[in-house]
Amino acid sequence: MKKYSFILVVGLLLAAVPAMAMPGQVNVSLPAKATEVAPNIFSLGSAIDPASGKRVEGLAIIHPKQAAAKPDHAGGGGAQTKNRCYAVLAKGAAWKMAEAWLVNPTNSRGLDEAFVLNNLMADVAEWESTVGNSNIFGDGSATATALLADNTAPDGLNEVYFGAIDGEGTIAVTIVWGIFSGPVSQRELVEWDMVFDQTDFDWANDGRATAMDFENIAQHELGHAFGLGHPSDGCTEETMYRFADYGETIKRDLNTGDIAGINQLY
Repeated sequence: MKKYSFILVVGLLLAAVPAMAMPGQVNVSLPAKATEVAPNIFSLGSAIDPASGKRVEGLAIIHPKQAAAKPDHAGGGGAQTKNRCYAVLAKGAAWKMAEAWLVNPTNSRGLDEAFVLNNLMADVAEWESTVGNSNIFGDGSATATALLADNTAPDGLNEVYFGAIDGEGTIAVTIVWGIFSGPVSQRELVEWDMVFDQTDFDWANDGRATAMDFENIAQHELGHAFGLGHPSDGCTEETMYRFADYGETIKRDLNTGDIAGINQLY
């Protein structure tokens, strides 16, 4: 399995923050110990969840730009369901209780901060509505505090922000902590963090051809936070298809495979 370097730097763990860094922006890269367990999905190892005291595993899921992607096979990411266009990170690994989440909407690409929060809330609601449960995630709120995507252990916060992601062509990364093995009845998700790259990519909300469409990418990343993986590479119509490109908006609306996948979990 491949190994990548992945370092999150902030505060006393600081190495360097880019000159264009803004409040809420923290460099994100894979730690040296990270191993690729499925295409674009990396295990971060295990740690103790501070809320429950349980040992949990971290998964970092990267979202590459289509042109940067060079898949070596047509596999998906996560536990693939045969002949269907969806995959889950692990059977039964879902949220057992609702938890609040935070977004620092500050960005250098001109996206309206109120839009960022409101769009994320609408995207969460769309995922939840497909299973008739409006409380899988808790309430979302905005903050001006600098946030940190946790790659060594969960910290009890579910965080979203714009930052700089190391690695060519990486649009966004979502880190999910949970129990992905053992008895299915005991599997669960306990934390998620999400970072959108504002260093290498422009962002917009109108589908313009020169920028990444925020809703298009956010909808995909939230699927991971709910527990979904990537379907097979032939499933190009799905929100959870693992590649994206400038001006793309197809992921805004959940497709049949996406809906089937989240209904398997919830």
